[in-house]
Amino acid sequence: MSRKLFLILIALALVSCSGDFPQSQSPQSNAAGKALEISAVSVIGKEKQIRRNEVNLGTFPRNVVFYFQPTTNLSRSPIRLRYRLTGFESTWHEGDSEMYLVARFFDANGDKVDETSFRVRGESAGWNGSLTNSQLTHRRETVAVPPRASRLMIVITSAGPPAMEGVYAVANLVVAKKQPNTSATIPLMQSPFDEPTNYDDSVQAPHGWVRDGDHASMAKIVRIGSDSAAKAFAILDDDPTSHADWRNTFEAAPPVNPGDSVVIEWNEMYSMGVGNFRAVTYDDLAPGNYSFEVEEVNIFGIPTGNEASIKVIVPPPFWKRAWFWSFGSVGICIIVFAIGRYLTWHKMRSEMMYLKSQQALESERLRIAHDIHDDLGARVTQISLLSAMSGDNSGFPEKARADFGRISEMCRELVSALYETVWAVNPENDNLDALGTYLCQMVTQLCERTQLSCRYYVSDLPRDVQISSQARHNISMAVKEAVHNVIKHAGASEVVIKIEFKDGLLRISIKDDGRGFQLGDQVAGHGLANMKRRLADIGGECSIERASQKGTVVHLQWTVKSSVQLETQSDL
Repeated sequence: MSRKLFLILIALALVSCSGDFPQSQSPQSNAAGKALEISAVSVIGKEKQIRRNEVNLGTFPRNVVFYFQPTTNLSRSPIRLRYRLTGFESTWHEGDSEMYLVARFFDANGDKVDETSFRVRGESAGWNGSLTNSQLTHRRETVAVPPRASRLMIVITSAGPPAMEGVYAVANLVVAKKQPNTSATIPLMQSPFDEPTNYDDSVQAPHGWVRDGDHASMAKIVRIGSDSAAKAFAILDDDPTSHADWRNTFEAAPPVNPGDSVVIEWNEMYSMGVGNFRAVTYDDLAPGNYSFEVEEVNIFGIPTGNEASIKVIVPPPFWKRAWFWSFGSVGICIIVFAIGRYLTWHKMRSEMMYLKSQQALESERLRIAHDIHDDLGARVTQISLLSAMSGDNSGFPEKARADFGRISEMCRELVSALYETVWAVNPENDNLDALGTYLCQMVTQLCERTQLSCRYYVSDLPRDVQISSQARHNISMAVKEAVHNVIKHAGASEVVIKIEFKDGLLRISIKDDGRGFQLGDQVAGHGLANMKRRLADIGGECSIERASQKGTVVHLQWTVKSSVQLETQSDL
């Protein structure tokens, strides 16, 4: 028995749960309170898909149309609808609606001659949602009486667009005629609520006024402002298919004459709109996040609670998005890195090609130096020996032996020149230490032939400072030319050679104790022009000056670093 009771209790609990669940979780119950819906959104006529109450319009949207409508849960048509696109604007917009205060003229037979309408639309400047909390706005208009007119009728009407609904209140109405050539006016009519009798019936129409229109009961007498005694004519139009009027009767209409200027003054407040529009359009929306909202309001512009909204996304163009700049920055870094790597590779490749060409050139120079030394030098030496032996042979005539002696001397000079050439082209001598050693040997050989005494002052010359064969050749030839000038022209007994290298500058001076030279001497004949030209070819300088006591000093200087750069540029 207890087991059956337990099963019954479980069944009752399940039935109870199954009955409660749909009431709290059913999607239909949530949708039941929604009376408005945004049905579609289009961009340039192409409908956009709405997902989770959100729509993406894409970049640079134009002609954006939002469509909305009442749901089946709303059994009536909306009273008034208003909309706004939050993020794009802050004010609400309503459909086109109008009410009027009309000055209508009649002739003596009661036929309408003409009319002038003064339109109001939207909401008045001081409107705050009710007749008692809103401020009146003063208005003054002047109208000319048309021909044949004899009566003036004032009409307050809601006969604007058929779907218009709202409220329009008119107080302190005064009609007067302007006197010609003056600013004075003659009163013709004023609001019955401002007369001394102080009309106090809110139901019956004041004397001389009637309600009119196809829904005349919407014409009301209302209290306005904080003063409960203040009254006004009002149209409270809540019927989208009808309108109502307040007007004075023909019998109470003030008389007028054609050509008169009639001044109409009144205070007004109003709020109106329509509920029959179903689409609104925006154009050229900037990138951003928006919210399109539509809601229903009553005739006073107070929200009724029926509303709908949708999130609107306008993404920025791809070149303004963070991912584009991230990938763009990475891409630029990669491109810069790749260009740097390519330039480095190209530079290294150029340097490698230059080094290879230099290596090939040095190999060829070394081969030429060896060939000259081993082959040509040996043969010239052999000729020199044979000539010397023939010159010593007593069996040859004296003239022949003298010729053999000259041949032997010329061969020795040729061997010496060949050795100079070998030294110049040999890449193993492309350094300052080898240059200094060679210069000392060359000057010693020149001085020994003429019994000229020579002294040397040579600083430590680094072997790791490289110079080109062209520079070595020009410097050695300039020094040789200077020593030859001393031997041939100076009449000196001693020559002093000084070589120093400091801060990349090589300085060589050749000083003698000879007769020196005068400014009028033919310096060019002494080889100075050749020395200057040789030093200029490698970017150096050559100068000559008289010594402090006697003799001459030749100065040669050459910047090793700049000359190496010039050599490299010329080779490239």
